[in-house]
Amino acid sequence: MLRDQLTTSMKQAMKDKDKRRLTTIRLILAAIKDRDIAARTDKNATLDEDAVVLEILSKMIKQRKESVVVYEEAGRLELAQQEQAEMEIISEFQPRQMSDEEIEVAVQQVIVKTEATGLKDLGKIMATLKETYAGQMDFSKASAVARAVLS
Repeated sequence: MLRDQLTTSMKQAMKDKDKRRLTTIRLILAAIKDRDIAARTDKNATLDEDAVVLEILSKMIKQRKESVVVYEEAGRLELAQQEQAEMEIISEFQPRQMSDEEIEVAVQQVIVKTEATGLKDLGKIMATLKETYAGQMDFSKASAVARAVLS
């Protein structure tokens, strides 16, 4: 379970006195706790804990990628490096990311499986991909591949 893995890593970071790693893992755990609190009031909240954690990790990585670009454009390289370091730590808890070729194959398989015929079926394809490959693929790339195939 990812939550246990994060807690264990946090304890190890404390022992190693690795401040960057400790801070980043605490941020992840805080985001998970926020999601737990929100889920208490939401009757439609998902119960698959690892899927929720993977979704949180993906969002955190996306935020940091955007921050790196902004900081580099502003000439704040030290902040960009901090964001990059945090991104690497967060990535350790995600499953291996699919290559572009693997994404293309997965999209092709889902198109056949869902019997998609046009761009109107893009939502159905993306929902299936997100359900099947949560945390494993870049869905913006998958969307672009699906659009290219269906056009």
